[in-house]
This record gives sequence, C-alpha cells and structure tokens, in this order.
Amino acid sequence: MFYPINLKLKNIEITVIGGGEVAYRKCKNFLGFGKSVKVVSENFIEKFSTIESKVEIINDSYKEEYIKSSFIVVAATNNKEVNKKIGIYCRNNGKLVNVVDDIELSNYTVPSCVKRGDLLISISTGGNSPSLSSKIKRELENKYDNTYEEYVSLLGEIRKEIIEKIEDISERKNKLNALVNLDIEELKVIKDEYKNIK
Repeated sequence: MFYPINLKLKNIEITVIGGGEVAYRKCKNFLGFGKSVKVVSENFIEKFSTIESKVEIINDSYKEEYIKSSFIVVAATNNKEVNKKIGIYCRNNGKLVNVVDDIELSNYTVPSCVKRGDLLISISTGGNSPSLSSKIKRELENKYDNTYEEYVSLLGEIRKEIIEKIEDISERKNKLNALVNLDIEELKVIKDEYKNIK
C-alpha cells in the first residue's frame, strides 16, 4: 500500500533512465510541474526533440554515477535487468525510485492527476487498474474544468485577507467555510470588499 504525499521538487535532483515512450511521458509529467530532469539513454524516440531544450539529455548507457546525486529516479529502460539494478541501488541508498516494470521494487508511484493551477486531484488504484484511473481522471477533468485555476487562486487570496483582518477564530472559520459555496463572480466581489477593509 502506498502513502499519498505531495513533494516540493524545487531543490530535488531527478533522473530518468530510458529514452522510450514511458521515459518521455515521465519527463513530460515532471515538466508539467515546473521541474526539469536529467534523462539518460543511448537512444531516444523522436518525441524527445520537442523537450530537449527543457531537459538535460545524456546519450549514454546507464551508469551508477548518473543517479548518485539524485533523490528521485525513474528506471524506464527496455531492459528488465537494468531496471532491477537501478531499483535495488536506489532502495539501498535512500532514494525514491519508480521501476516502471516492477511495482514491487518501486517505493513510489505517480498517480493520475487533474491539475488546475494549485488544485491537484490525484487518482490511484495502487497499480491494479490504470484504466480505471484514466476513466476517473476523465470524469474529474469534466467536472473540474479550467475555471478552477482562477477559483482556487481567489480562494487563496481571500483566505489571506480573512486571516489577517478577522481576529475571532470562530468567525474566521465560519467565513472561510462559507467561501466554497460561492461562485467565481461572488468571490471577486468578496475579494474587493476585504481589500477595502483597513
């Protein structure tokens, strides 16, 4: 069983070993969260040309030196033995590793997710059914569309104002709880009202 956690990636070094479709998807996923990665492979699929300016590409076979300073490692080669070797090394050296063809050797997985600005909804079946994760993701993408990016941002701005300007904890809690029942236009009005309170 995996424990859900959100990681701040800012000062974390990440390495992806592999140059195929799975490695490409893993790189794209990290880039979607604003994090560049190092990717190592002797061969890369054509799609990597679309992200080569955003990642550090190393044309070489796997060597231990490439992951020594990394905290997060993805083993995504087409060689099961190489992936296993990477997984064992990482687990023995306190690193987070995702071995794409061996969930038992992995100590983390990446759930499907819906991201709308700071709103992040994760879906995982623990590797039992990626198809179900994809189905639920599509349903959530329809329910929580792109307007939620602005909506969550407004909630955050108003929350700061309420915490700063309302001292009574009970009143503060009630006002914060009430915000999620308002639509985006109502939130904009509330935001302006709080901005004008001295």
